[in-house]
Amino acid sequence: MSRPPDRPLRWGFLGSVPYREAVERQEELRRQIRLEAAPDSLLLLEHPHVYTLGRSASRRDVLTPSAELAGRGVAIEECDRGGQVTYHGPGQLVGYPVLDLNPDRRDVRRYVRDLQAVLVETLARLGVAAEGRMEQPLIGVWAEGRKIGSIGVHLSRWITTHGFALNVTTDLDYFRGIVPCGLERVEMTSVERETGRRHEPAAVAALCAEVFARVFERRPVRLDPLAAGRLGVRPPGALPRPASREAAWAGRS
Repeated sequence: MSRPPDRPLRWGFLGSVPYREAVERQEELRRQIRLEAAPDSLLLLEHPHVYTLGRSASRRDVLTPSAELAGRGVAIEECDRGGQVTYHGPGQLVGYPVLDLNPDRRDVRRYVRDLQAVLVETLARLGVAAEGRMEQPLIGVWAEGRKIGSIGVHLSRWITTHGFALNVTTDLDYFRGIVPCGLERVEMTSVERETGRRHEPAAVAALCAEVFARVFERRPVRLDPLAAGRLGVRPPGALPRPASREAAWAGRS
C-alpha cells in the first residue's frame, strides 16, 4: 500500500485579483518558501481583463490601440514568465503554483509536462478530451486542434512562479486583440464552447486543486476564503528579499 504524501500544499480560490497584486503575492510566497517559513502553495484565481507580455513578447503582437484598450478596461502588464503575449480575464481559471522543486523534481520539462497533465485530467472530468503539446511554439493544452489551456512559468533556485490559465467561460473575443503566443492562426476555445455547459471557476478550482495535489504528490490543505486571501501577504518585520539567479521557461500564451 502506497504511503500518502506528507508534503503539504496549501491552496485557495482567491476570486478576482488584479494581475500586479497576484505577482507580488507570488514573489512574497517564494521568499517565504526559500526561508522555509511557508509550505508549497497553489493560488487559484481570476484576473480582470489584462494582456500580459512574457520575456519573449513583442508589443507588435498587441493589435488593439492603447486608447481602445483603456476604453475597454484592458490593462497591459509585462512580466518575467516565459512566453509571449496572452490574455487573462473573467471566466478563466488561473493557477499560480509556488513550489519548491528541490530535491526530487528539478526538471523543467517534467514540471511543464506535469502542469499539462493537471489540465488534461481536469478537462477530462469536465467532459473535454485534450492533450498537452511540448513542441515550440505550441506548448500548452489543446482540444481538437484548438488551444484551451496555456502555460508560462518562471523558476528561481527551483522555486516556481507563474503557471497556467484554463479557459472555462472566457470571452474568447479578447484573444482577437492580440497574436496569442505569437501564433497568428491559432484558434482559442473554452470548456463552455466545447461542451455547451457553464462551470463556475470556483468549482473548477476545487477540482483542479485535487488533481494538482495528486500529480505533484502533495497533501492538499484547503484554506477558507479569508485565509486564502492573505496568501503571500508579507508578515510584520519580514526580512528583505534575497538576491537570486532566475530563469524563465517559455510556455506560449
